[in-house]
Amino acid sequence: MTVFKAYDIRAVYPEPLQETIAKEIGYATGTMLLEEAGGAGAIVVGHDMRPSSPSLFEALKEGIRESGADVIDVGLVDTPFVAFAVNHENAIGGIQTTASHNPIQYNGFKICRAKAKPVGMGTGLEIIESKVNDAKRRTQSTTVGCERSVDLWSSYKEHVFQYLDPKIQSGEIIIKAAIDASNGMAGTMIPKLFRDVAGLDLIEINFENDKGTFVHEPNPLVDANLQQTIDAVVEHDCNLGICFDGDADRCMVVDELGTIVGCDLITAWLAPKFLAHEKDGGSIVFDLRSSHAVAKSVESAGGSSVRSRVGHVFMKQAMAEHDAPFGGELSGHFYFRDNFYADSGAMAFAAVVSAIATSSKTMSEQIAPHRSFCQSGEINFETPDKDAAMASLVENYPDAKVDRLDGVTVECDGWWCNVRASNTEPLLRLNLESSSPEQVLKYVEEVSALLGTRVDH
Repeated sequence: MTVFKAYDIRAVYPEPLQETIAKEIGYATGTMLLEEAGGAGAIVVGHDMRPSSPSLFEALKEGIRESGADVIDVGLVDTPFVAFAVNHENAIGGIQTTASHNPIQYNGFKICRAKAKPVGMGTGLEIIESKVNDAKRRTQSTTVGCERSVDLWSSYKEHVFQYLDPKIQSGEIIIKAAIDASNGMAGTMIPKLFRDVAGLDLIEINFENDKGTFVHEPNPLVDANLQQTIDAVVEHDCNLGICFDGDADRCMVVDELGTIVGCDLITAWLAPKFLAHEKDGGSIVFDLRSSHAVAKSVESAGGSSVRSRVGHVFMKQAMAEHDAPFGGELSGHFYFRDNFYADSGAMAFAAVVSAIATSSKTMSEQIAPHRSFCQSGEINFETPDKDAAMASLVENYPDAKVDRLDGVTVECDGWWCNVRASNTEPLLRLNLESSSPEQVLKYVEEVSALLGTRVDH
């Protein structure tokens, strides 16, 4: 069924994703989670601001209740709120109705199990898909679950604010931040959590999220979508700018000069602050596409650097395995041990403004030491045989150090690159790093000849 993807459920509404399928997804998820929990328990459900979300949400809840599971309705919330609520309410799992950064005609579901552990292909989503495909054979549970609504915003605020410096909370230090909510769930989350904080002066952009439209695509990884944030930072003389994606689990950061700061550099910058509180060095997790500046920063601070496969499922697994206090992914996901090893856009914002507040230097001055390498950015290629293309890369550099943690990483004298197959598109993705822009251009040209047709989008 086309609505099932690598990490979640996502498709165009109302075809192929509509209420009938949403109900079956609710039933299948409820059945799976009940089996894991011993036959009883509640599932947290929330939804985003998309026009199709309320009806899909109601159908989802109906299916969950028919499975025999109870429903805890947390209402209109950002995706990380659901992970928090699953743990706060000791639920057996959670489902957020959202299509994240996709255009407005899309919708879908992000699913987690007890303790907010992610459900993706290989970790349970294939079971749900199988149950949905066999829906005609299902029999309704003899026990229909009950439903209750809860307002957990005050508890969520307390949870997030463990990462917000007390001097900002009291107003002793004032940080001015331009925030682009991308007409998404940050338009609900930021006012409820941060608008009344004494030490935050917020310039709010695209906070309206009840019109069923996006001023720009709610994907902060596209540089063009950050232009309003950049303009606002410069115009209002802000300390920083931040742009959230549609469901507010990801964000991109702009410094006080209006310069976009890569998420790996944010990870490198914040890592020592988290490691400072660790007794035995501690570990920081980052995805393997990240600049070597991250490992350099972590190890300089006495920590252990842990490279992870790309994707929140793998990042969360690595975070838990190493009991890491913090992790970062190039896609804008930042992970926190005290958030059940899950990602949080709200906590990332709190951590970033706190890091600015606790230094006499500007954000750009604090980031500058980590800009020690030059990067290509992610470059996409279409190729008829992905495996053959990656094999040719390895063969072309016989003296290189090679690892296959995720795709192929080739490390040569003075430069390195990673090439991996996309989980969501029929593409190969290249990330390359060296010591100078000239070197990057040289080696990108070399490697590109091995990978197929370059696709710029």
